[in-house]
Amino acid sequence: MLRSLFLICLLVIGVAGCGDSPEATLEPMADRVLTGGVVVTVDPERPDAEAVAIRDGRIQAVGTPEAIGRLVGPDTDVIDLEGRVVLPGFIEGHGHFLGLGDAQMILDLQRTASFEMMIEQVAEAAAEAEPGAWILGRGWHQERWDPVPEPAYDGVATHHAMSAVSPDNPVLLTHASGHASFANARAMALAGIDRDSEDPAGGTIVRDEDGEPTGFLRQAAQMPVRRVLQQSRASMTEAERQTRFLRQVELAGAEALRHGVTSFHDQGTGFEDLDRLIALADEGGLPIRLHVAVRGESNADMDQRLPDYRRVGYGDHFLTIRSIKRAIDGALGTHGAWLLEPYTDKPDTSGLPQTPLESLRETAEVALRHGFQLNTHAIGDRGNREALNVYEDVLRRDEAGDRRWRIEHAQNLHPDEVPRFAALGVIASMQGIHATSDGPWVPQRLGAERARQRAYVWRSLLDAEAVICNGTDVPVEPISPLASYHASVSRMMANGERFFPEQSMERLEALRSYTIGCAQAVFEEDLLGTITPGKFADLVVLDGNPLTVAEDLLPSLQVEMTLVGGDVRYRR
Repeated sequence: MLRSLFLICLLVIGVAGCGDSPEATLEPMADRVLTGGVVVTVDPERPDAEAVAIRDGRIQAVGTPEAIGRLVGPDTDVIDLEGRVVLPGFIEGHGHFLGLGDAQMILDLQRTASFEMMIEQVAEAAAEAEPGAWILGRGWHQERWDPVPEPAYDGVATHHAMSAVSPDNPVLLTHASGHASFANARAMALAGIDRDSEDPAGGTIVRDEDGEPTGFLRQAAQMPVRRVLQQSRASMTEAERQTRFLRQVELAGAEALRHGVTSFHDQGTGFEDLDRLIALADEGGLPIRLHVAVRGESNADMDQRLPDYRRVGYGDHFLTIRSIKRAIDGALGTHGAWLLEPYTDKPDTSGLPQTPLESLRETAEVALRHGFQLNTHAIGDRGNREALNVYEDVLRRDEAGDRRWRIEHAQNLHPDEVPRFAALGVIASMQGIHATSDGPWVPQRLGAERARQRAYVWRSLLDAEAVICNGTDVPVEPISPLASYHASVSRMMANGERFFPEQSMERLEALRSYTIGCAQAVFEEDLLGTITPGKFADLVVLDGNPLTVAEDLLPSLQVEMTLVGGDVRYRR
């Protein structure tokens, strides 16, 4: 308290003692001032400061406590940082906003260390569920299980033990990547999946030695179960749907703000959810700034309806709809990423392409025609090559230029593709945390040498002058910019080893990838990403400086406060 009173007095003295008083210069007083700490601006014109003034939701001034003190009036809220550190608000460059909310409403399987642990969670849920009610979960990964279940088919046991504890409830448990699921007998029966079912294009029904489905459904093979799930929700009233939607937004917003995230690049939803988001933006009800891609709609429907949904800076700059999301392949963990050569640990496949190239080309034409960005999920080296080929072919006919189309993930790149990102103006939307989360098993999939040359090559991309936008792919990973930042600079895996550390980012580079890099990725470098006068006052306050603390202390940094448009929306 004494420190705060002293600080306010000092600021007032600064006002009274300056030759050019605010009254003389007619400069308005600040609504809020943060002072007495370290300000990392990420602005090369003025990289460091000690205080920030905020007015009307924007950065009014940045400088010393004495200089900023000139803007303190009787109604200014002065926040004493007490040595803490202010950064630009983190921008989640690739995530699933409603999925983040939904993940908190179902079973959290991220920490399951064995197949048996997953069964236990399902058994507990089944004991409380009404007969026929769906049991849903997300986050399991077979590479985290110890011991490996026996017998195992592609690393996963059969459904029988799971089905035994949930005979009256359909169960669908989504893989951590989102590109596979595990279903029990009831769910498969409802979806009509049995030994006579054929594998769909772009998917695999994993089977045991007798040809019976194990319950492990890769990529497109999930869709019959998901369609039945959607049909079960068709009986919900509109009021029930809206209540569920608002709960997703509430949970996702709170979790984002708790981690210092002020903007979120949502990788896609359909027109129905976009209608709800637009209505919520009209009411001023969005907790953070959202950039939402259109996903799951046909090329024909998008060509007709995109003009009706285009929004840029809508709802006081809380909602932008100006991109399309497609997926050219699946995930490395489920052997779905599209590779140039076969998998080392599964040589009978090179992955599961998800989108015919002609369809992706049509989407690119639609995006170009309507002035939308195209964000293509591409993880495997062939998936990235084919996506860049489509981009290059379509963009060479573009007279406007600077479209900033994106590759989402860009996890495995042949060296020939690295310089193409900068040459084509394509954003590398990557997730630092994926490298250290996946690192222990990536060499199994690719082999050691291919992994070294092509996996998560951030340094190579930066040296080639590509723009990297960082993120977490939440709910695939927890929405923690600090965890992904630590992974980006250390490449430190849970086993204490570093995953090809020569591809690490430097600390300021990693911070830029979570701030101004992601602002550039959505044409907002003049509004967000640095603490610069005139930009939105989207800020995060940490208890330590990520540019200077010891590397082993980075994971323990805490978000103390999150401001959006100058409003304090989270305090620890």
